[in-house]
Amino acid sequence: MYEPSSEELASVEQWFAEYDALAEQGAIEKLADLAVFPMNLATDVPGGHAAVRQWTRKEYLEAMREAMGGGTAGLDLRSKRIPHFLSPNLVVVETEATMTVEGARQEMHYADLLVRTEDGWGFQTMVQSGWGHGWAPARRG
Repeated sequence: MYEPSSEELASVEQWFAEYDALAEQGAIEKLADLAVFPMNLATDVPGGHAAVRQWTRKEYLEAMREAMGGGTAGLDLRSKRIPHFLSPNLVVVETEATMTVEGARQEMHYADLLVRTEDGWGFQTMVQSGWGHGWAPARRG
């Protein structure tokens, strides 16, 4: 089992601080700059099973514009993140978050895979329910 250094843990925290600041501003293009494409997405379909696909940068931008609109400012978004380092170059980050939308508190639980690139951490895989509306369920083999 890989034990990250305090510097490695801090680098992931710093990456998410930058991501959160950009999300708050609604800087979707800059968020995409933090990703590695094609991006993997594992989610679920309503009343069905899991669904998986890959997003191009264009598809990611379209989805994030629809989901985030002008940004997350004013949503009272709070996140608790737990990084699980698989190696110095791969980290799965589990997040528990709450936000307030139109006065209603919503809770989210999801995971992201960050991969170390020549330019630093890159967001490569998103695992979160609720993105699979209209998608086909996952199939084996």
